[in-house]
Amino acid sequence: AEGEVLLPLARRLLADWDDTEEMLRQRFTLQLGRVSVAAIPAFAGNLLPHSLKVFRQRYPKVNVTVHDVINEQVLELVRHRRVELGIGFEPDNCDGLDFHPLYLDRFVAVVPADSPLALQQQVAWTQLLAEDFIALQRPSAVRLLLEQNVAALHGKLAVAFESHQLSTIGRMVASGLGVSAVPALCINQMQELGARCVTLVEPAVERRI
Repeated sequence: AEGEVLLPLARRLLADWDDTEEMLRQRFTLQLGRVSVAAIPAFAGNLLPHSLKVFRQRYPKVNVTVHDVINEQVLELVRHRRVELGIGFEPDNCDGLDFHPLYLDRFVAVVPADSPLALQQQVAWTQLLAEDFIALQRPSAVRLLLEQNVAALHGKLAVAFESHQLSTIGRMVASGLGVSAVPALCINQMQELGARCVTLVEPAVERRI
């Protein structure tokens, strides 16, 4: 009699175990699951969508959460294990992190389409800073990198306009409010907004992504 009482319970337990085993198998083979990625806005808005499309085609049942935040927050999210990986500029301090470079990015000048600078093969910082400069607001890593690299040769970066969004900066430049400098990964975005991008020199500002 005790065996007859136990039998349906045992069958349910075995069925539950089979379901659990199948769920784990699907997660380990990326047939199910969730992944969280943190990325600087310049990357999240320009190069990441294509990678996500390829990932989605391979693993259609894995949900992806993207945190598009400034570089410092990318590092913090990774350090506190709130995301699986982060994409941003190479940190000065890699304590607790593994940094794997994807490529070397170089900053370019962003100028209005009707500006004489748009016709040049390259633009020197001296020429760029003669115009009203539009920059991302602090503590953006893009802003800090520009300030650090320009200070030695040209002094403090004089900023006429500031914004939190790259898209706003592109539109401001396109409308003739001034000029800017952004990572090369933003070239397509800036041109779609109506601005033009030109190689920037003296100094060339580069950082590994």
